[in-house]
Amino acid sequence: MDYGRFKYEQTKKWQEAKKKQTTFQVKEIKVRPKTDTHDLEIKIGHIEKFIGKKNKVKVTVVFRGREITLTQKARELLAKIAEDTKAFAAVEQDSRMEGRVMFMILAPKQKNQNKKT
Repeated sequence: MDYGRFKYEQTKKWQEAKKKQTTFQVKEIKVRPKTDTHDLEIKIGHIEKFIGKKNKVKVTVVFRGREITLTQKARELLAKIAEDTKAFAAVEQDSRMEGRVMFMILAPKQKNQNKKT
């Protein structure tokens, strides 16, 4: 076989594989423990838009100063966001604390393709 032909076919296979792979970004939404309900609804709308474009969303609760004592309120806030987005998003990573930041990761819901009819 001709080496040039071999290289050509190899690059064609590589391009075809690259075309079929899925890519996504991780978008970030930042909230505070004292974020009000209307502001939260706006943020949930942004989450829905990001999930609709097949991106993952990292929801971050940032604590400043003495707000670090409000970790329970932040967990409730993240649980409320997870509850409000469960129609179109699944929780990939539950709430976790790292320093002065608590976060969770939401991913697009997987559609079950093996439905029995």
